[in-house]
Amino acid sequence: MTTVTILSGGAAQGLVRGLSEPFKTWTGFGIDGEFGAVGIMADKLRASTSADLVILTQALLAKLAAEKLVVSSSIADIGRVETALAVRNRDPKVTVKTEADLREVLRSADAIYVPDTKASTAGQHVAKVLDQLGIAYEVASRLKIFPNGATAMRELASSTAARPIGCTQATEIIATDGIALSGSLPPGCELVTMYTAGVTARAAHPTEAAALIALLTGADRKELRRSMGFTG
Repeated sequence: MTTVTILSGGAAQGLVRGLSEPFKTWTGFGIDGEFGAVGIMADKLRASTSADLVILTQALLAKLAAEKLVVSSSIADIGRVETALAVRNRDPKVTVKTEADLREVLRSADAIYVPDTKASTAGQHVAKVLDQLGIAYEVASRLKIFPNGATAMRELASSTAARPIGCTQATEIIATDGIALSGSLPPGCELVTMYTAGVTARAAHPTEAAALIALLTGADRKELRRSMGFTG
């Protein structure tokens, strides 16, 4: 089967997976590609990795368009995704309303599962928040860092720690079996990121790539996007 190839942030993996069958019915094409930290995906495109479209943060898409790697006229917003907390299904959910609450929750966890703190949107934010809370050094030995949020959440689901917690984008939490979305980060620590899709300048299948973007962003898929963790 001919496929449309994507490079995407992990935040969109569940949504893309949910649309693979409708896309195949509509175009006859499958979907293939990679999902991971947005910075790494952008660098893969810059390094000439083959891709028909990219799904990354709005800010990164703008940079790639300026670099002539993405067709500006094809760019469309998919929706916003918040960075949130996750727990195993069998553990009680935590509620954090203030920075003090979040500081206490993170201090009491014996393992903190997060994505790449250098290249991923959520991971960079976690590192910033730990500094902001003044506990980065204190919890450093308990950080469990993985290449992307999806991997971090799978590892959280199978964790044998007594009091583990995870922090990544809500879409990655919702898409992972065995864990539950526990709540938003409190005011002053929150992060909401707009994810955006665009056809690459070197796309082998630009028409089908544009069709996938239309499917991802269409009004008739609003409820699917919401159920996967996208808003607005």
